[in-house]
Order: sequence, then structure tokens, then C-alpha cells
Amino acid sequence: MSATNKHINDSSETAVLEALHGLCRLNPQLTLDRESKAVYNSNFDKSKVSLIAGGGSGHEPSHSAFVGEGMLNAAVPGTIFASPNTAQILRGIQLASSPLGTLVIVKNYTGDVLHFGLAKEKFAAKNPEAARVTRFIMASDDVSVGREQSGIVGRRGLAGVTLIHKLAGAMAHKGGNIDQVEAIANYVNDHTATLGAGLEHTHVPGTEASQAYLKDNELEIGMGIHNEPGFTKVSPIPPASKLIENMVETLTSTSDPDRSYVNFKNDGTDRVVLMVNNLGGLSELEIAGATGHATSIVQKKGYKVERVLSGAFITSLNMPGFSLTLLKLPADAEKAPATANQLLDLLDLPVNAPGWRWHAAVPPRTEDEYTNDAQTGLTKSSTDTTSPIKTENGDKIVKAIQSAAENLIKAEPEITRLDTIAGDGDCGLTLKAGAEGVLNRIKEGQIGGEDIAKYILEISEVAETDMGGTSGALYSIFFSALAGAIREHKSDIQKASKSALDTLYRYTRARPPSRTLIDPLDAFINAFAGIGDAKKAIEAANQATEEGKKLEAKAGRAAYVGQEGLKEQAVPDPGAVGVTKILEGFFNVYK
Repeated sequence: MSATNKHINDSSETAVLEALHGLCRLNPQLTLDRESKAVYNSNFDKSKVSLIAGGGSGHEPSHSAFVGEGMLNAAVPGTIFASPNTAQILRGIQLASSPLGTLVIVKNYTGDVLHFGLAKEKFAAKNPEAARVTRFIMASDDVSVGREQSGIVGRRGLAGVTLIHKLAGAMAHKGGNIDQVEAIANYVNDHTATLGAGLEHTHVPGTEASQAYLKDNELEIGMGIHNEPGFTKVSPIPPASKLIENMVETLTSTSDPDRSYVNFKNDGTDRVVLMVNNLGGLSELEIAGATGHATSIVQKKGYKVERVLSGAFITSLNMPGFSLTLLKLPADAEKAPATANQLLDLLDLPVNAPGWRWHAAVPPRTEDEYTNDAQTGLTKSSTDTTSPIKTENGDKIVKAIQSAAENLIKAEPEITRLDTIAGDGDCGLTLKAGAEGVLNRIKEGQIGGEDIAKYILEISEVAETDMGGTSGALYSIFFSALAGAIREHKSDIQKASKSALDTLYRYTRARPPSRTLIDPLDAFINAFAGIGDAKKAIEAANQATEEGKKLEAKAGRAAYVGQEGLKEQAVPDPGAVGVTKILEGFFNVYK
């Protein structure tokens, strides 16, 4: 069973109600109606127009988490991917309608339209005085299904519906009448385009485990929020920037009469709002990257991106995918219910709906504006105010450093093999990256010359920037401390090494014997400080590494691996092996 088939709550019957209880428990402005499962704003001001939405569950935070001051007054959820029944919806309207007018917002799916439409008509029939001010809108922003295929059904409703919630809700909150609120909703609906892309179908709790819908290296463009197929599959999966570039082209094209729904001018004057919507299964890391790419690509196409919204707005349970939405703002001379700036003011209006993601009320910044490379004025020369520690045999030391790096690169396959057993498999490549970084600095002349402390500090920076991770930090701390200690002890390498080890011990709890890189490092430094014989000190380091085979790991990733298996296979610690390879390579020059 794949991970997407697993759920904390594997019952579609109870999952929805439990989620609603969790939502209302944390948000005091929300009330849950047990009979209908409707969530409504108990503090709603009846002197303002009311907005009511809903539909199948599984799209959270839509719609219940968008109930709050400035957005929806109520949301009526069905079961997962299924519309609530007419009786539920009617009760929701009765609970949350306003005498000044009620706008019922529904995504354009047959079940939702029929049930919400019938409930609206029943409410109007039972409340004749409200009939004139009870309105209905079908949100339809999908561009993946063309006019020919959709026929009389029309476009599907996707993430763009949440922009209707936000802008029409803000207009109602500011005191707009039902005609004004409906006009805003219709404008947003008519000028919004959405396109999704998914790596796989989602799985509905309580249903049988499903087989993979897409191949490992395949994605689908146009996939719907109920697992509806898209209009094309792409393999291999392109880089994110290329994928998003193609999606933006489809969203904004006016040359395809079948899919050109929004009248983008594409002449550099279009002002837009961009929404990057997580369909439920993408990490925050991925959605942030997609947002950056999308913003840059839309801007490069000549659009003035006035606002960017990013996060989960309307999901498909745990679908690994995202959608892009563009709302075209009205041009200055365009007949519209509000100007572009007025619509932006509505978008920026703060709300207390728990699901609405905060965004900055300004256009996105350019890379030059948010990076500080040219602003700090800091350089290596400006921050290094120490006096050089000169050595007469600098060339030989550089050759020794080069030899150590080359020996470490040569050992990478074996270290990687060991780490696939004793850790997470990245130790060899991490050390290799550091070694290659050192060789590059030597080639560039940054490691060399008479000032030994300076190029040891350069090695520290390589460990920090090129290696990263835990081992990179440990090496960087040690070499940084060693550079300082050499200055303090005037090139006495034994004292400086001991001092650097003491500094390292301030930041790690690992002490020998610990089955870590500390074991050979400590053994070498103490032996070298005591007898001054590098060959015997290296033998002590190798012995410490060998003895580590018998130990349980007390630190590092290996501490989480089955210890008996490590002992049975007599696997040395990969990081410890790396230290011995560095030492052997370095002192090989001095034989």
C-alpha cells in the first residue's frame, strides 16, 4: 500500500464531522449546526449581505475554514467529494441568510449546482420577501476543459472560487448591497483562469487501496480536484520552471478559441492577481519554490503582478500537485463594478476566517530588492582584521592539503557504501563535496601563500558552504577554531590542535568512544600532542575507528539504525573513516 492510501482517520463517515469539530473548537466565532453540519459565523452582522457556500468535503480549507468576518457567513459541507443534500443546504441558508440579501456561491459541478440551486429556490419560495435579494452564482474558472468538451455544462470550479469568497465577502463587509456584491462576484468569476497539475490521484479515506494512476516519472496537467483526468500527461516530469512556464502559457493564451476564456491583452498592460494553490500533498518547500517560479514567469511575460497568494486554498485531500490561478484586474477604461485598485483593497481587507492565508498588501518584490548581496558592503578582506601567521613551508602544507582532499575523494565510494548500512547514505558525497571545494580553492589561489591561519580558515568556509549538514558544521567549527588557535599559539600545531578540539567539544556531546568521527580525531590529536609522531598518531586514529565497529552508536544518524546489525556486519563509522583518510592523505606528503 502506498503512503497516499493511508489515513489517520480511514472512515469517510467520521472524518468530516471530526474535522468540523476541530475547526470550531479552535475558532470562537464559528458555530457548528449538528443537524446540517453547516458551519456559520455566530457573530454575523445582519445589517450586511450574507455569503453562503459549500460542497463536497476533502477540499479544506474550503469552504468551512473561510467562514468569518469579511468572507463567508456559512458553509455547508457534504461527505468527501459529494454534495450535501438539499435539506442540509436549506437549513444552512435559514441559519445564515440576511434580510439585506444572500449570495449562494457554488462550484460548477452538477450535484452542487442542483442541490444548492434547489435549496435556494425552496428558501425563496418559503420567504417571498427574501426572493428578490437571494442570488446564486456558479464559480467556473478551469481552463483545462475546452468549450467543445464541456458543452452545455461549462467550466469546472477550482481555486478561483476562493477569490470570489474573498472579494465579494469584503464588499459585503464594507456595506455593499446585494447587487454590488453579486457584481463583484460575477466580475471575478468571468475574469479568472485556473489550471492544475498533479503527480498522482488522491485517495479517499474508507475506500479500497488504489493502484498508481500515473507512472513514476509522469505528471498530468489539468487534473481536477475530484481525480478527474486532465487534458495531457507529461513524461518525463519537466523542471518546475518549465512546467510552470507551460501552464502560464495555457492560462494566458488568447489564440486557442476552445480554451481562451479570459480576455488577456498580452500587451504589457494587464494587471493580475496570482494564486499558487497547494492541492494538498506538496510540501511547503515545494509550494514556495513553485510560487517563486510562477511569479517570475508571469512577470517576464509582461504582466504586472499586483498580489501573490500562496498556500492551500482549495485542496483535493492529499493530492501531490498545485494549481495556478490568474485574476485579470480591470483596465482603467474598462467597464467594471470596481476599479483595479478597489478590487485590490477588497483583497487586502483583513478577515478572521481561519483558512485564509495572509499575504502582503503590496506587489511581489524583485530579486534585487530582497537580496542583500550588494548592500552589506561586507567582504572577506573587510571582516578579517588579524595579522598573518607566516610559515616558511607553505607550499608543502598546500600540497599536503591537496593530498588529503584527493585521498578523501578516492575513498568516497567506500564511505558511501558504509553509510548506506550505518546511516542515511550521504556521508561519502558530503565529504567529497568538501574535498572538491578545497581543491577548487587551491586552484583559485585562495588556499596558499605564507599565512597558514588564513587558508585553514578558508577550509572552514568550504566545510560550511560546500558540505553542509552535521559533518560540515563539525569540520567548520574545528578548522575555524584551529585557525584562531594557530594565531594564539604562534604556529604550535600540537597546542593549536588540542585547543581546537576543546572548542569543538563545546558544541557536540559526542566523546570517545562514540562511534563517530570524534573517535579518530580525538585519538590523533591527543597522541600527536603527547608524542609528536604523526605516524603513530595516525595509527591511534585508525585503531579508534576499528574499535568503533564493536560499539553502539551514541550520536549521529547511526544512533537511529539497528545496532546489532551494525555490530554483526563489523561496519566502521563512515565519518570516522573519512577522518582517517584525511589524516593519511595529509601526512603522506611528509613521509
